[in-house]
Amino acid sequence: MTKVFSSSVVLAGLLLWTAASASAAALTAQVFDKQGKPLADAVVTLNGPAGPAASGLKASMDQHDQEFSPHVLAVHTGTQVKFPNSDNIRHQVYSFSPAKRFELRLYEGTPSEPLLFDKAGVVVLGCNIHDWMVGYIYVTDDPWFGVTDSNGTLKLDQMPAGHYTATLWHPQTEDMQPVSGGEFDMPAAGLTQRFNLDVEVKASDKPSKPAPGAFGDAFHKAAHE
Repeated sequence: MTKVFSSSVVLAGLLLWTAASASAAALTAQVFDKQGKPLADAVVTLNGPAGPAASGLKASMDQHDQEFSPHVLAVHTGTQVKFPNSDNIRHQVYSFSPAKRFELRLYEGTPSEPLLFDKAGVVVLGCNIHDWMVGYIYVTDDPWFGVTDSNGTLKLDQMPAGHYTATLWHPQTEDMQPVSGGEFDMPAAGLTQRFNLDVEVKASDKPSKPAPGAFGDAFHKAAHE
């Protein structure tokens, strides 16, 4: 009886997995700003049917051309994040955000140990040497998430059909707080869903590199020494 029961459980599990795989769909999320323009670097997270098991999660926040790359990184809670430095100068990365406080003192290459991001929230990154360097890590408990590309688009594959609740975030949202993106139903055939964020991104919103000068030269020298 025990063997028959075990076989039945395994068979039922396989049938459920097959059915779930067959109903997996693709979501194309399109995010627009208050002027109706595609919004890059917007985070979309979704809560709904159970997502894939979250274990052994890893991500990377690089530093390239004296900027954080990507500018916005979204990760699930429990993710180990590396901070490689691809520049030929040293950086000193830090965060004072409640979700993750840390400091990586002046370094080149890649620190040997990644940092664990185990608390949901927005983590603002800076560099003590280069004040214009600002980056963001959005840590979420939601099983489905991502960041829009330069066209304001995010594609998520293998999502179960069902009912979802969306949350949106962008560095220019009011008080840098996430906002509701509403609810929608995902059909088995997939869906293209439009989202709107009440933000207006300007060139001045992003810190720029300083013009060459004695002050900038001093920082440049410190980064190389």
